[in-house]
Amino acid sequence: MRLKDKVALITGAGSGIGRESALLFAAEGAKVVVVDVNDAAGNETVAMVKAAGGDATYVHADVSKAADCENMVKVAEQTYGKLNVLFNNAGISHADDDNAMSTSEEVWDLTFAINVKGVFLGCKYGIPALKRAGGGSIINTASFVAILGAATPQLAYTSSKGAVLSMTRELSSIHARENIRINALCPGPLRTELLMKYLNTDAKKQRR
Repeated sequence: MRLKDKVALITGAGSGIGRESALLFAAEGAKVVVVDVNDAAGNETVAMVKAAGGDATYVHADVSKAADCENMVKVAEQTYGKLNVLFNNAGISHADDDNAMSTSEEVWDLTFAINVKGVFLGCKYGIPALKRAGGGSIINTASFVAILGAATPQLAYTSSKGAVLSMTRELSSIHARENIRINALCPGPLRTELLMKYLNTDAKKQRR
């Protein structure tokens, strides 16, 4: 039980990496704050955690909005008394994300609002909570494309994950002496609902 008596907040926990992490963290003893914009999916994750004998609560939050991020951290502290682990996992990969010529400004802005601003806001409100708990851990989901680039054009996504990786490097240096570890995950392609939806267009299929 590596996370016994710990409280973990996971964004984007209604599916994919977030859901699997919520189940794993709970199995390791953590109380889990499940955060998502999809209420049905988020509550389903909570039900799965509880069915397995764990403890979880759901909070609706759009991570691109400061008030929502502030509230999700507040709920974690009010419900469980503290916050030890912050997993900034929520992110999108838009089906219309393409190369520099084809990607619209709207797709670019939306991708950065969730993938980059969302991590920033999570840290903005999460770090003070970790300090109040005496330290802890932050995990940010980046991607292998932040290092290698992507063969299938997805410029906004790749650029956003590069920003997450850079942000993580700086935050880890800033807060290392405060007993706060900050790391980025750079996973490769995983068969998640998000990726399947992203690839399920004629244009994307032709480029694979």
